[in-house]
Amino acid sequence: MTNTRILFIINTMRSIWRTLDRGLWRDIALVCLAVGVVGLSYGATAASSGFPLWFPALMGALVLAASSEFLFIGIIAGGGSPIAALLAGLLVNARHLPFGLAVPDVLGRGWRRALGIHLMNDETVVFAMAQQGMGRQKVTYWACGLGILVCWPTGALLGAAAGSVMQDTDAFGFDAMFPAVILALILPALRDAGVRRPALLGAALALLSVPFLPAGIPVLAALAGLAVFRCSTDATTAKEAA
Repeated sequence: MTNTRILFIINTMRSIWRTLDRGLWRDIALVCLAVGVVGLSYGATAASSGFPLWFPALMGALVLAASSEFLFIGIIAGGGSPIAALLAGLLVNARHLPFGLAVPDVLGRGWRRALGIHLMNDETVVFAMAQQGMGRQKVTYWACGLGILVCWPTGALLGAAAGSVMQDTDAFGFDAMFPAVILALILPALRDAGVRRPALLGAALALLSVPFLPAGIPVLAALAGLAVFRCSTDATTAKEAA
């Protein structure tokens, strides 16, 4: 690693520490912790399905996409081909295309951009887009992304190590921790009717699409709630103006 890259990492960490307030640090830490706990379930599932100890940890670091990794493990463990598992993972990760269009300026340039793209996931994009100002968006994106890069593979490695002991990973309820943390983070915002209505509509659309769409895709369907609410709001405004 060159001195330029080392200085960049040091300056980035300093910028992150100075820019983010305690409340945001707490939220990011909770999400990263929840991701790590879900990683325990992922690693244990992989180990109990016959994968070697190193596989979920390596895949977690290189892929860094929980939904597609769970799907990949499930398809292979169920007797499916690696090609089918790969294509299914790519389909689930198709949601990264609109993510990239939403946060192109926070990724940096050159090798930094390559690392920024690797860190792109639901959590980093949501946290970044919720901030005001490009400076805070960049810092939040990198703080959350680097935290997940550490917590997800670490959780997967620990889970795989414990996989022989945890025969039934579902009994521990690890998968429920992540949505519980996300719900706790968004509850204060739901007091606003302007936020609550599209959120509930999006949740309903996502739930209705679960039986028909692959894992991970219903999240995209939930975004339609924003469009529907926006159209209805515009129509109401137009009527009032008339």
